[in-house]
Amino acid sequence: MLDLLPQELFRSPKTRFLDPCSKSGVFLREIAKRLLVGLEEQIPDLQDRIDHVMTKQVFGIACTDLTAEMSRRTLYCSKQANGEYSVSTAFRDQQGNLRYDRCQHTWNAQGRCEYCGASKGEYLRSDSRETYAYPFIHKSINEIFHKDMQFDVIIGNPPYQMSDGGDTDERKRGGAVPLYHLFIQTAKKVKPKYLIMIVPSRWFAGGRGLDDFRDEMLHDNRLEKIVDYPISSECFPGVEIKGGVCYFKWNEHYHGDCEVMTIRGDLMSTSVRPLLEKGCDIFIRHNESISILRKVQSKKERTIDTIVSSQKPFGLRTFVQGDDDDFEGSVRLYANKHIGFFPRNEIESHKEWIDMYKVYTTRAYGAGEDYPHQILNIPILGEPNTCCTETYMVIGPAKNKQEAENLISYYKTRFFRFLVMLKKNTQDAPARVYKFVPLQDFSHPWTDEMLYKKYGLTQDEIAFIESMIRPME
Repeated sequence: MLDLLPQELFRSPKTRFLDPCSKSGVFLREIAKRLLVGLEEQIPDLQDRIDHVMTKQVFGIACTDLTAEMSRRTLYCSKQANGEYSVSTAFRDQQGNLRYDRCQHTWNAQGRCEYCGASKGEYLRSDSRETYAYPFIHKSINEIFHKDMQFDVIIGNPPYQMSDGGDTDERKRGGAVPLYHLFIQTAKKVKPKYLIMIVPSRWFAGGRGLDDFRDEMLHDNRLEKIVDYPISSECFPGVEIKGGVCYFKWNEHYHGDCEVMTIRGDLMSTSVRPLLEKGCDIFIRHNESISILRKVQSKKERTIDTIVSSQKPFGLRTFVQGDDDDFEGSVRLYANKHIGFFPRNEIESHKEWIDMYKVYTTRAYGAGEDYPHQILNIPILGEPNTCCTETYMVIGPAKNKQEAENLISYYKTRFFRFLVMLKKNTQDAPARVYKFVPLQDFSHPWTDEMLYKKYGLTQDEIAFIESMIRPME
């Protein structure tokens, strides 16, 4: 990440660096090491050089009391900046330029923090417990450092999320709300010349509090470079982050297309391109996907998302299981890991679908990080007199059984699931992930070979699809 910066920054005694979310202090240590080499001719005395770098150029804001001490040990070789073993002799206080001042959340009438969205029930804590009210997004820079500060470079690895306090709102799946975008937005307000952060790649597709942030990022032509790891463990060994991770370089003085580098195993793909393809509202992750998507969209066909249901297609929550035995007036119910029977007269929505053929697919499907992926769960033929809970989505309904089976044949193709993959960065698969998938004529079944021919895909494009998507048996 430091290599993305102009290296002359490390040869200037005036460059100021800030890590606004320091955990172990590694960013600050590596910055200091480069500065100590870069300034050797200008400040020959090693101690003078160390004191200058530590007091004038390298600054950090820690996430917690503990990470503050860890970061100081990494940077100053002492948990106290003015301690006996500190490498710098110039500090007069314990914190030095690596600050942490405990702050509190500011609760609104809905019981949420106005700054980070934390749940009052989860994070209203005594002084003896960590509140996770991160100073950088709760206070101004002037408040933290007690003076007006300007930074040339802001760089770091922000906290990714926090628990939402067990919120049962169905729009908030997963039990956690994202945080990292708040650090990026706050950093931009500080007006650095360069901003570099490593964050989950989920923002590419938006969702869960990230839609506005995604739009902001994708319309910002100061994003000069993105380095993307679809498999997060290739960047952070032993760590699985759904959707992968990326780091980016934002340059205040740059205006243009973005260099996108994707690293997957031994393969590296680089392309300079717009962050938003024409007609898209998300970032297309893989460079090799662009030509395929353009060919599909050139036909201007209606898309599958228009026949995919919203959440709770029949108005039934996930916990509904139904009875184990059939009874008069019941319909077969596809529920979470269960097939039961439910009273027809208690179904709340889309009653007209009950006696029609349709296709069921699970709302969520995760298959690990590595490719090739299956992307979607195996579909179920929804026969007449059936319904489902919100564990499933409905595709259709179809005119008859043959049309439903032909729809399933299309769904199972690699082509179909590849286009879903372009919008599906996590295990969640709402209707919007089907937006790039064109509708077909379902009077006959479909195969990949038929689709590759219809859209004029090259052998390289076919090979890429088949390297990303595994067959669905």
